[in-house]
Amino acid sequence: MAETSKSKQNPPHPIAAFISQTSTTRPKRKLQHKQTPRPQKRRIFTTDIKNLKNSNYNAKKKRVYYKKLVYNGFKLAEGDDVYVKRNEDMSSDGYGEEEEEECRVCFKPGGNSIMIECDDCLNGFHLNCLKPPLKKVPEGDWICNYCHGRKLGKLVEFPEPPNGKKRVRTAREKLLCSDLWAARIESLWREVDGTYWCRFRWYIIPEETTAGRQPHNLRRELYRTRDFADADMESIIRHCYVMSPKEFSKASNEGDDVFLCEYEYDIHYHNFRRISEIDNNEDDVEEAENDEDWNSCNESDYDTEEEIEYKDEKKIGSLSKPSPSHPLAANSRKGQIYRLEKIGAKKIPAHGRCHKQTDLEKAKSALLLATFPKSPPCRNKEMDEITTFIKSAICDEQCLGRCLFICGVPGTGKTMSVLSVMRNLKSEVDKGSIRPYCFVKINGLKLASPDNIYSVIYEGLSGHRVGWKKALRFLNERFSDESKRGEEDTKPCILLIDELDQLVTGNQSVLYNILDWPTKPNSKLIVIGISNNMNLQENLRARICSRMGIQRLCFHEYNYQQLEEIISSRLKGIHAFEKLAIEFASRKEAAVTGDARRALEICRRAAELADFRAKSSPLSSSDSVVIIGLADVEAAANEVFEAPHIQMIRSCSKLSKIFLAAMVHLEKTGMCETNFEKLAMVVSSICSSNGETFPGYDTLLKVGCKLGECRILLCEDGSKHRLQKLQLNYSRSDVVNSLKNSKDLPWLAKYI
Repeated sequence: MAETSKSKQNPPHPIAAFISQTSTTRPKRKLQHKQTPRPQKRRIFTTDIKNLKNSNYNAKKKRVYYKKLVYNGFKLAEGDDVYVKRNEDMSSDGYGEEEEEECRVCFKPGGNSIMIECDDCLNGFHLNCLKPPLKKVPEGDWICNYCHGRKLGKLVEFPEPPNGKKRVRTAREKLLCSDLWAARIESLWREVDGTYWCRFRWYIIPEETTAGRQPHNLRRELYRTRDFADADMESIIRHCYVMSPKEFSKASNEGDDVFLCEYEYDIHYHNFRRISEIDNNEDDVEEAENDEDWNSCNESDYDTEEEIEYKDEKKIGSLSKPSPSHPLAANSRKGQIYRLEKIGAKKIPAHGRCHKQTDLEKAKSALLLATFPKSPPCRNKEMDEITTFIKSAICDEQCLGRCLFICGVPGTGKTMSVLSVMRNLKSEVDKGSIRPYCFVKINGLKLASPDNIYSVIYEGLSGHRVGWKKALRFLNERFSDESKRGEEDTKPCILLIDELDQLVTGNQSVLYNILDWPTKPNSKLIVIGISNNMNLQENLRARICSRMGIQRLCFHEYNYQQLEEIISSRLKGIHAFEKLAIEFASRKEAAVTGDARRALEICRRAAELADFRAKSSPLSSSDSVVIIGLADVEAAANEVFEAPHIQMIRSCSKLSKIFLAAMVHLEKTGMCETNFEKLAMVVSSICSSNGETFPGYDTLLKVGCKLGECRILLCEDGSKHRLQKLQLNYSRSDVVNSLKNSKDLPWLAKYI
C-alpha cells in the first residue's frame, strides 16, 4: 500500500517506466482459438440473379418523373416559368387566379376599359384618368406625368388610396420588390410518400446582382442563373412568362406577367453572358454527342426495357439533387457568394433594346471619342507616307531596322492614322500580299517608370512577363545576336511607342537602347515614335538623334474645313445638326488649337443639351424632331472652353456660393487670409440681411471642407477648428465672374 501511494504521489518518468516494464518477466498467456462454424456453401442459379436484380431495382426506385401533370387543376410542364413563394407561410392567391391591376389614380380595376402602362414605373392608368386624358394608346414609349415630373427634379407623389381601402399589389410588383421569386421548372416528380416536387432554376432581378440596376436595364428585365433548388409544388403560385428579346418586342398585349431575359448571370464570378450564345454552344455539343458512329460503340444488346428506364430515372435523379455548394436560391443570397465576392465583376454591355434611338441619341453615340472610324478623314497623305515606310522596311530582303518619328500638336490624328494603317496592313497579310510581322503598341503614359517598357516589349513578343532587367537582357540577345533567335523570332517586329517623350530620363539610356536596336545588323525592328513635343529631337543628345534618323513626319493642325469634314463624316446619315451649327463649331475650334477631339466634344455636348431640352419640355413627343442650332453649339463651346474651376463654382450649391462671396468680401478689405470664425460671422450677417437661414457652424465647416477638397480653397493642415486659416486658391476676378450672374442668388453681386 505504501508503494502504491508513493507511486501515485510521484509518478515516474515515462522512459523509466518503460524500462522497468521491459525488465520484469511476465507469465505468458495461452491463446485459446474458438472454432466458429463455417457457413455452408450454396449455389446461386440464374433465376436467383434475376430476382435479386428486380428486388434491388424496386428498392432504388423512389420517384416517378413526369413531363406534364395537372396539380390541383393547374397544368405544369417542364420548361414553364412560374412565380414561387419566398416564405412557406406566405398565402398564395390560388392557382391560376391573377390579381386584377388597379388604376394608380382612381384605384379601380381595369375591367372592360382600356388601361395604359407607364414604361418607367410600370403603373397602370385609365385613359380618362390622365391629365390631359388620352383618346387612344400612343405608339412607342410612354411615360406618365408623375415620372416625367420626377425626372425634372420635382417632388411628385402618387395619389393615396381612399380611407379603408388597401392597394392591391400584383405578382409582378412583388417580384420586382423581391417579395416573390421567379423560376423555371426543370423537372417534375412524385415522391414515394405521394407529394409532388419540382426542380427550379432561379431568375433574379438586376438589383440582386453585384453590378446593380444599370440605366440600360428595362423595368421588366430578369437574369437567368445557374442556381438550382428542389421545392414542393405547394410553393408555386401561378405561371409567368419570361421571353427572349424577339418575343418580348412582339408581346404588346400579353398581360402583366411578361418579362425579358437576355443574359445569364454567373453568381460565382458575377459576370454576364448572352443566352443565345450559350444555347448555340450547347447545340454544337449536342450535335457532337449525336454522332451515330460514336454512340454505336456504347450500345449493348442485353439491356431490358426496365433497365433503360432505370438508367434514365437515375440520370434525372442525379440532376434533381440540390447542389452542395449552393443549396439555397440565388435570390436569398442577393447575388453574392462571400468567398468569391467581387471577383471578375463585369457589367452587362449597354446596347439598343426595343427602344428606337432618336437622331439626337445616335448623334451622341457617333460623336464619342471612343468611337474610332475605319479611316480617319483628311489624313490620306500622311497615311500613304506611313504605309510606304512600313512596306519598304518589311518587304526588304534583309529587313534592316528603321525609325520614324511622328510629331504634332494634340488632337491631329497621329495615333489614329498609324492604327488605321496597321489595320490595312493586317488585311494584306491575311491575303498573303506581304510577309507576316509582329506588332507591339505601347503608350508611355501607361508605364509606371520608363524602365518598364522593356518588360512590356518582351511580353508583347514572347507572351511571358519578367522583370525589366531580365527583359533587357533577352531583348539585347534577340536584336543583337542572330544565333540565339528562335524560329518565331525571324519575323519583322513593328514597335509603336505613343507619347515617346515620357521615356526621356536623366541619362536618356532607355531611348538610346530602343533606338539602338534597329541599327544592329538583321535586327528586323521598325520603331515608330509618336510625340506631341515638336522639338523633341532638338532636346535629345546627339547619339540619340543620330539613331532616330532623318525621317520625320509632322501632323499640322486642322483647319475649319477639315474639322467640318470630320464632324460630317461622323454624322453621316444622321439629320440632327444644322449645317451652320457644324460650321460654327469647326471655326470656333480652328481659331484656338485645331484639335479635332475638342470639336467633336463641343458637338456632342450640344447634342446632350438639345436632347435634355427636348425630353424636359412637356409638349415633346416621340415623333417631334429636334435640330441642333447655333445656340446649342455656343452654349456647349462656352462650357468646353471655360476653366474647370469656373464651372465648379457656377454649379456649386447656394451655401457654397455664399461661402465664396464672404471670402471675396473679406479679401476686398485687404485680408487675403482669414480664419473660419471670422468667415462664419460674415456668412451669418449676409444670410440674416437677405432672408436666408444660417446653417450653423457644423454645416458651414462641411461646406468649407468640400471646397477645400475641390482645391477652390486652401485650408490649413491639421484639425478642423474655428481658427483654421483659409485662403482662395484662384484669383478674386475668377470667383467674381463666376458668381455675379447667379440666377438663384441675384443679390450676391452687391457683396462681391
